[in-house]
Amino acid sequence: MDPLKLENQLCFPLYVAAKEIVRKYRPFLDPLGLTYTQYIAMMVFWEHKSVTVGRLGDLLCLDSGTLTPMLKKMEAAGLVKRCRGSKDERVVTVTITEKGEALREKAQDVPTKMAGCVSLTQEEAVQLLALLKKLN
Repeated sequence: MDPLKLENQLCFPLYVAAKEIVRKYRPFLDPLGLTYTQYIAMMVFWEHKSVTVGRLGDLLCLDSGTLTPMLKKMEAAGLVKRCRGSKDERVVTVTITEKGEALREKAQDVPTKMAGCVSLTQEEAVQLLALLKKLN
């Protein structure tokens, strides 16, 4: 096996699959006014209601250089509110707003719609998720 052949690389099909999955989300997220990255951030806010930027970055595996402009846009859209810590101004806490909470209802069917775009059985999807978690 030639280790420098593209077809022998694990990274390449993972890259292509990730890019294609994100592309398939677009028609479902555009009507919600969300990018894919904003959507996964909203999932964190729907679950936790309020998190620090650092914790959000840990949960999403994103750095502050990516998060800060995204959160500014989400705040401008009225989905979240950012607040600096009173004891330590370096700590920024982000809290979901009522408008952000209301968006959850509109996003409820996105996972089901996406499942219809992926040609995997339920069992295969569960196996793939387990393998990706192990890899990560």
